Amino acid sequence: MKKFQYILLLLLVTAMSACQFRDDEYVDFANIEAAKGLKFRVIGQHETDLSEGLPYNCYLPDGTPANEYNGENGENGERAIRRTTGTTGAAILQELLKWGNQNKIIEIVGTYPSIDIEGNPITLSGKVMLPKNGIPKRMILVSHYTVCSNAEAPSNCFSLEGVLVNSGYGLIIPDYIGYGVTAQEVHPYLVMDVTAHNVVDMYLAVKPWLEAVGRSADDPSLDLMGYSQGGATTMAVQYLIETEYSNANSIDHIMLHRVFAGGGPYDVKATYERFVTTDTAGYPVAVPLVLQGMIKGNKLNMELSDMMKPFLCEHMDEWINSKRFTSAQINQLIGTKVTHELLTDEAMEQKSEKVAELYKAMTLNSITAYDWDPQASVYMMHSIDDETVPYTNATHARSHWKDANITYNFGHYGGHVMTCLRFIYTVQELLAKEEEERKKYEN
Repeated sequence: MKKFQYILLLLLVTAMSACQFRDDEYVDFANIEAAKGLKFRVIGQHETDLSEGLPYNCYLPDGTPANEYNGENGENGERAIRRTTGTTGAAILQELLKWGNQNKIIEIVGTYPSIDIEGNPITLSGKVMLPKNGIPKRMILVSHYTVCSNAEAPSNCFSLEGVLVNSGYGLIIPDYIGYGVTAQEVHPYLVMDVTAHNVVDMYLAVKPWLEAVGRSADDPSLDLMGYSQGGATTMAVQYLIETEYSNANSIDHIMLHRVFAGGGPYDVKATYERFVTTDTAGYPVAVPLVLQGMIKGNKLNMELSDMMKPFLCEHMDEWINSKRFTSAQINQLIGTKVTHELLTDEAMEQKSEKVAELYKAMTLNSITAYDWDPQASVYMMHSIDDETVPYTNATHARSHWKDANITYNFGHYGGHVMTCLRFIYTVQELLAKEEEERKKYEN
């Protein structure tokens, strides 16, 4: 009996050591035998070195390349570094890159099974980002912010949240329907239930894959993170996990650790109302994105032409559904931020029959309308000055979840892009502080 136990132990140790990789060793994750046949299938991988800055294919929430960003607007409106302060976007980006002692990141693109808006099976794609020289401390499931071109999809670019890998964390970032391998599909923008399922399905597919390739995180619990569209999606993901995957006895049990949400449209109806009542759309592309998402994603009995001006309807496939243009480029093509120049008279009339139908769909897809209070700890950030996602979303969230375990950080943090950089930087600070406190407790 003892001999048998010894042999079993020897086999176990051998198997475990087979999954340990040297820092300088190239690992072909697509051909690890133990991972073959799993739901997450690797279709590509490469290494990224952040020691010399962000790669060229990293985009900000406004669709501009991050490595071209030099901070807030200068005195004459040009994009320039304000050297009088250390809190400009450029300074924050530099701090993000310096944090931690990791430089090389393994980016792994893969596919996994999920569902479409009809509930039918669909194959989606996304990216796993891991520190090269070790096991990740914990995995973070990232719901990405609004992208318009397929080049900005996580599987095709370096997601800005990837700087967190510098601190030793691993990231899982789904593309969503309409990007990556499903770029030919219409993206169901802000259709919360299906997008949340798509995000959770990737985690459920990647988790056993990480185990098979020997890269499971030291801490088995999961962090959630997202900004802008990703902020609202992250809260929807938390809802889905806490209502459907919280049973500790289930094979699909997900143990949440902490949630980070920033700048999110938690109340889609209130966001649309803001477009109409102020007659201003600070982020013009959001108007056709929201309308198409609500009408097609919820199968409403109306056409885009009922709600949008002809020039927008005529260019929907070319500008938006082709996935050729970034949001910055589409905003230029649209050429106006005046809402009544984008919407029909009926769409501007809040008491019209079609707007009432639209409002019902928007309410169904507003996470603040859910009869639920978050259980895991949440950190929520929003700028009062946000020109893209109205601040009213933050106040509605605080009012709806007044009794939940949420730390609210609302203040004058600049515009939407600037606050995104601050948000990621703050998440990094909070993770570092938590790790420091844990080490003190252990000692």
